[in-house]
Amino acid sequence: MGSCNVLKAARLLKEQDCFLLITHKNPDGDTLCSAAALCHALRRAGKSAFLYRNEQITEKFQPYVGKYLAEDGFVPKFVVSVDLATEQLFPHGFQGRVDFCVDHHPTNSFYAAETLVDPERSSCGEIVISLIEKLCGNLAKEEADLLYIAVSTDTGCFQYANTNAKTFSAASHLLAHGADNASANLVFFRQVSCARIQLEGMIYSGMTFHCDNRVVVATVTQEMMRACSATEDDCDDLASLTGRVKGGKVGITIREMANGESKISVRTSKDVSAIAICRVFGGGGHEMAAGCTIPTGPARAKELLLAVVDEVMK
Repeated sequence: MGSCNVLKAARLLKEQDCFLLITHKNPDGDTLCSAAALCHALRRAGKSAFLYRNEQITEKFQPYVGKYLAEDGFVPKFVVSVDLATEQLFPHGFQGRVDFCVDHHPTNSFYAAETLVDPERSSCGEIVISLIEKLCGNLAKEEADLLYIAVSTDTGCFQYANTNAKTFSAASHLLAHGADNASANLVFFRQVSCARIQLEGMIYSGMTFHCDNRVVVATVTQEMMRACSATEDDCDDLASLTGRVKGGKVGITIREMANGESKISVRTSKDVSAIAICRVFGGGGHEMAAGCTIPTGPARAKELLLAVVDEVMK
C-alpha cells in the first residue's frame, strides 16, 4: 500500500484501462461528481471507464452521473475509489481490491494499492481537477460543471470552515473553464421541495440544547420522514442545520435509518475534534466534520454521543 503525487497518479491511470470508479455509501456531491468528472476524462483519454452502480444514488444526482454508470456484466481491470476514506464506506455490494484511491480525508486508511490523498483540500473535487489536467492536459466543460458541484456541495456553497484560498482558486478555475455555477447553485442551494421545508420545521422544533447551548442535537426519525413525505433527495446537508445556533461548538445530527440504526453527522468548531467523537463509534472524517453509524435507535444514540462529547470537551 503506497502513496503517490498527482504526476505519478496520472501516469498510473495512463498505463491502465477498463476502469471502474466507486463512490462511498450514502453518496454526496463530492464523491459522485468527482468520480463522474474523472470518468469523463478517462474516456477522453481513450479509456473504457464506468461508475459503480451505487444503489444509494438519489434522483437529484441521476441527471449528472446516470450516463456513466456501468451496465450489468461489466468486468473491470482497474478499480478507482473517489472520496472514500476507509473500506467500511464501500458502497453496498462492492467487493474486491481497490487499485487506486483519490481522497482528501485525513483519516484515509490507505486500503488501496496506491493512494493520492491531500487533507488540505476542502473537497476531493479539487484534487481531481489537478489529476485530470495531468491526465488530459486540460479540463472539458462537462468536467468543470461536475467538479463545481463537487467543490461547492462539500463546502456548503463556500460557507463551511473547510473553505480556504485554494477552494476559491479552484472554483474560479472551474468557472474559467465553463462551469455553470448559476444552474448548479439553483439546484443544490437555492431551491428545495415543500417536503424539505416541512422536514426542516420538524427538525428545528425538536432540537435540544446542552452544555449551555454549546452542544446542539437534531434528530430525524423515520416517522418525521413519512409525515412530510420526504425522500433521500430531501435530506441533503441536514447536518448544517445545527450550525445555525449562535454560540454552538458541537452540532450532532442523528438520522434514524430504515434498519433501526442511527447515522450520525458531527460538525464542530475549531477547538473541538469531530473525529475524536466519531472515532469512538468506528467513524471518521475531518477535524470539524465527521460521521459514524451507531447500531441503536436515536434516543440511545443520543445518550451515547452526549457522554462522549462531555469527555471530549473536558
